[in-house]
Amino acid sequence: MDPQIDPQIDPQTRIELEAAAFRALMHHLLDKRPDVQNIDLMTLAGFCRNCLSRWYQEAAADKGITLSKDAAREIVYGMPYADWVAQHQTEADAASQAAFQKAFAENVAPKG
Repeated sequence: MDPQIDPQIDPQTRIELEAAAFRALMHHLLDKRPDVQNIDLMTLAGFCRNCLSRWYQEAAADKGITLSKDAAREIVYGMPYADWVAQHQTEADAASQAAFQKAFAENVAPKG
């Protein structure tokens, strides 16, 4: 899917703008709102920080770059995943877990 782009924006500038938007999203999720839980992101938006790290890993693979799941997560989280969990993740109640499972099935799980 390729959104309509102003024809005055050349492909390299487009890439740079998209990269800047991604960096701003990461800054927002990591520095401004680390309190927002992945489970809530998934439930409300259909993606979370783990999705971003998976997309990053998949993009690397498309370029022939081998990037482990842990390495991709460290790029997205700005630290080892286990450290992020220890510092920022809270326990989810049963209702949140059920909503997450539904959102995960709709947005992430392979369609059978």
